[in-house]
Amino acid sequence: MAKTWDELERLQPNVLKMIKNSILKNRVAHAYLFEGMRGTGKKQISILLAKSINCQAPLDGYKPCESCSNCKRINSGNHPDIHLVEPDGLSIKKGQIQQLQEEFSKTGVESKNKFYTIVHADRMTTNAANSLLKFLEEPHAGTVAVLITEQAQQMLPTILSRCQMINFTPLSPKNMAEQLIANGIQPQMAPLLAQLTNNLEEALEISNDDWFAQAQKIVLKLYEVLKKSSLEAMVALQENWFMHFKEKEQIDRGLDLLLLIFKDLLYIQLGKKDQVVYLNESSRLEQFALQTSGRRLTEQMAAILEAKRKLHANMNPQLLMEELVLKLQEGSTLV
Repeated sequence: MAKTWDELERLQPNVLKMIKNSILKNRVAHAYLFEGMRGTGKKQISILLAKSINCQAPLDGYKPCESCSNCKRINSGNHPDIHLVEPDGLSIKKGQIQQLQEEFSKTGVESKNKFYTIVHADRMTTNAANSLLKFLEEPHAGTVAVLITEQAQQMLPTILSRCQMINFTPLSPKNMAEQLIANGIQPQMAPLLAQLTNNLEEALEISNDDWFAQAQKIVLKLYEVLKKSSLEAMVALQENWFMHFKEKEQIDRGLDLLLLIFKDLLYIQLGKKDQVVYLNESSRLEQFALQTSGRRLTEQMAAILEAKRKLHANMNPQLLMEELVLKLQEGSTLV
């Protein structure tokens, strides 16, 4: 279901402010480039803009009413003057841009504006990009284009220069958690997922992943044995960690989960319990927080971040984890 102006304004307040001002001052550009990370609302806000400039009874002069025929048809994806271009396979091809140009050579069927969105605009072939460039250089009256990309640096500078660039910021963890809860994620789990990814779809996939559920248990168990002997910690690595975290991406996820435990302990010590993300473990974490110091937690977090750097520098994962466990135990009271 398409999100309303107010819902999207909570996610991207600066973007919506710019669009609102453009509409109210009648200065909507003929071409925009929406640039930002995956999952930041670029496509949804493109649809919102299409509705805003085609709505038959806009609220306050800029918000789509969501109930007129134009709003309803745009939401359902079958408005004849609103076009969406997405990669055909791995790329957007010249034929797709030419077909779009043919559509726009016709007069508007039902509205005064014709609107097109190109998703993953950075994936246009050279020929497609050149065709689009001609289109942007000589825009039809009443035409608005939105190009969406996560990698603006991959696009032709001549295309970028003809678009008004709008940067989409990553969602705050608080906003992300609210979005997750609205999509059916348990409130106890949402803050943790919001710290792991900025992408709603990815977070929903993770939440339903049995591997991830098991990963949390293994990480918590590893933290607990860190307070015991080095031998027990190494056994836990061999019997649990290495059996579960096999690929580089999985190890990286495991290190993120481990890092969040230490962050939670620090937040508890600082009296910021509202920022704890392992909500299901909060009572145990409060006990653990009494057994260490803020300085020690900071050192341990730095060791995990260094391990992540070494992982991406292709250090042997087994050596990396054994080295990390020993560093995390340094200065600890071993039983």
